[in-house]
Amino acid sequence: MSPRPTKADERRTDLIVETLNDAFAPMMKADPRAFRVKYRKMAADPFAFYRGTACLFYADVADEKGAHRSWDADYLSDRSSRIWIHGDLHAENFGTYMNASGRLVFDVNDFDEAYIGHYTWDLQRFAASLALMGWTKALPKEDVRRLVARYARGYLAQVSRYVETDDDDNDFALNLDTADGPILAILGQARQASRIALLDGMTVVKNGVRSFAEDGTTRRLSRTERRKLEAAFLRYLDSIPRDKRYDRSLFYDLRDLVGKSGFGIGSAGLPAYNVLVEGFNQALENDVVLSMKQANVPAVSRFVDTSTVEGYFENEAHRTVVSQRALQAHTDPLLGWTTVDGVGYVVAEVSPYESDLEWADLTEPDEIGPVVEQLGRATAKIHCASDDDSDQDLVDFSVEEEIASSLEGKRKAFTEALVDFGLEYAVRVRRDHALFVEAFRSGRIGVAAT
Repeated sequence: MSPRPTKADERRTDLIVETLNDAFAPMMKADPRAFRVKYRKMAADPFAFYRGTACLFYADVADEKGAHRSWDADYLSDRSSRIWIHGDLHAENFGTYMNASGRLVFDVNDFDEAYIGHYTWDLQRFAASLALMGWTKALPKEDVRRLVARYARGYLAQVSRYVETDDDDNDFALNLDTADGPILAILGQARQASRIALLDGMTVVKNGVRSFAEDGTTRRLSRTERRKLEAAFLRYLDSIPRDKRYDRSLFYDLRDLVGKSGFGIGSAGLPAYNVLVEGFNQALENDVVLSMKQANVPAVSRFVDTSTVEGYFENEAHRTVVSQRALQAHTDPLLGWTTVDGVGYVVAEVSPYESDLEWADLTEPDEIGPVVEQLGRATAKIHCASDDDSDQDLVDFSVEEEIASSLEGKRKAFTEALVDFGLEYAVRVRRDHALFVEAFRSGRIGVAAT
């Protein structure tokens, strides 16, 4: 028999329900089935719940009076509290991609939640995710503490490196020449992928013409919707910077368009399409698949003063693309944005070279330690590359110098505070997960269980 909920549990459940409904109400209404699927996935375990509740995390850490906010101010300056941040940095948001220079890189991915905020928020969100992952692997508490500390030290070491070298772009990269261990293995796996294998899994060829296959995740468009999407595609082409455009008349020729569903936890309820275009030549093996997905409102923007950012972006898709180009060196040259019925959509390649780190294969602290240190360095890279050296001008100062200055004489205390936060917040998430499951089962959340 479950224990009777306390008054504190009831207040926390109210906050969870209110925060989720506020963040997702329009999408819940547009596609309630997708949100039932999303919430059932989130109910599976605390980590899945954490992945789907960045909005709740920011409701906690951005609350000036909240229990998790007080220590943050000790490690911030005015400038280091307004840098480009990833916005949803957890342990599973790292993987491989093929950069614009043709190199396979292991780095941070998924920039849908990127925004301007405290550099500490990315570190806090990752630290709590690592503590949650340690709990799912039944690691002793002291081992988890050491892993979070190692992540923090990797981050701080890389920030120092940037201060010393003044080279945000080329100093650090995890690629086939520099990586080792599990990260090198995942890069090797991505290297064996092929575009033709991706195409064979998503398309069919009839009478020498390739088109999308009919399956449960795609739908054919009406003539009206198709014309609308074709116009959106042409607008997308204008969003690609001139220095990233392929100088080939064939490359962007449109071949097929379908509606697309079946995305993960974070993208539930967001309309999306797949676009098939001609590649470098007319050989069928060089066709390219693009994803065109409606952009979401970043969670952190609901809890911060947006006055310095408001008006800089035309829509959320523009914000996502500018953010990714600021945070990720050598971004996908096909990354861009468009509008459909006035709403922003992000366009990017569906790449065969994207592979995620398999955390299930990492079970012991001595295996996990070197990996999280590298992830700390990768986190520092995205922060420090997104400053006065990048193409945007919202952050027009040296991020590494501001972070280093904010932490001068406080690095040990900061590391200890981050470790404490990560473990404490992971406990909070595990409790929140249980409260969420009960609230969802009882129909208190917008898309009631049926």
